[in-house]
Amino acid sequence: MTIPHPRLPSPLVPVDDDRFTRRGVRLLLKRDDLIHPDLVGNKWRKLAPNLAAAAGRTLATFGGAYSNHLRATAAAGRLLGLPTLGFVRGQELAGRPLNPSLARCAADGMRLRFVDRTTYRHKRRPEVLDGLLAEAGARDAYVLPEGGSNAHAVRGCAALGRELRGRADVAAVACGTGGTLAGLAAGLGGRQRALGVPILKGGFLGEEIRALQEAAFGGPRGTWWLDERFHFGGYARTDPELDAFAEDFEARHARHGLGIERLYVAKMLYALTTLAQEGAFAPGTTVAAVVTGAPFPAPADGTTGADAQVVSR
Repeated sequence: MTIPHPRLPSPLVPVDDDRFTRRGVRLLLKRDDLIHPDLVGNKWRKLAPNLAAAAGRTLATFGGAYSNHLRATAAAGRLLGLPTLGFVRGQELAGRPLNPSLARCAADGMRLRFVDRTTYRHKRRPEVLDGLLAEAGARDAYVLPEGGSNAHAVRGCAALGRELRGRADVAAVACGTGGTLAGLAAGLGGRQRALGVPILKGGFLGEEIRALQEAAFGGPRGTWWLDERFHFGGYARTDPELDAFAEDFEARHARHGLGIERLYVAKMLYALTTLAQEGAFAPGTTVAAVVTGAPFPAPADGTTGADAQVVSR
């Protein structure tokens, strides 16, 4: 089963930003946020191969109260007529009004079950997972991990790297569970490098990425590194400096119709701007910034950025 009408390859758009050009660096935006209106950015790349593997079964997955992955899975279920089940971290949320993100999941037909934080922390244990599925009456469900990162997803994200072959020296992406970076690095070629900007703090992500590449490809692939300075306090954390940066970036590049998603994309763009100012990229370097998502809810005026100048399609 596949989602119809993805826009692939996603547009690669040059942006003229003096914070990069004065350092001799060229900045491109890889607009994965334009792949599909319901499965934005890396979510389509991760979900498409998993939907094929699910073969019509219920899709069960995990996420926090504002999880992009939960919303994308629910949307995929609606588009394909598949039942979906979402385990949401935080039993204390049960019985409360749904926030806009979870309300969207419910509107798309996802059954939501709230899980206490201790159980959620141990969700990878077979006995815990089996218990959750049994309680939900979904023993035969196809289980997607939190964030959607598994071997299928990593192989799906390798196409992102292949689309950037010969287009950039460095490809950068924000990282939650690491699956997109693992695939991106594998798909790049030659001397291209992939940069991951973790949005969680803790220093554990490198190990996760290596494990994902092992599961997907049998061993390491590509050249990648992480810069862990730009999490802004951790998942779902921002501050006035980051908000001001994102608003300024949107204003500088208003003609591209790009709304900067704050929890992932803003942190990645902030990191690249800082690295450019630090001289981390040699003059003549082309950097591609992967836009993995859009703000939620989407802009009311329907702006998509589809009229932006395109380097490759």
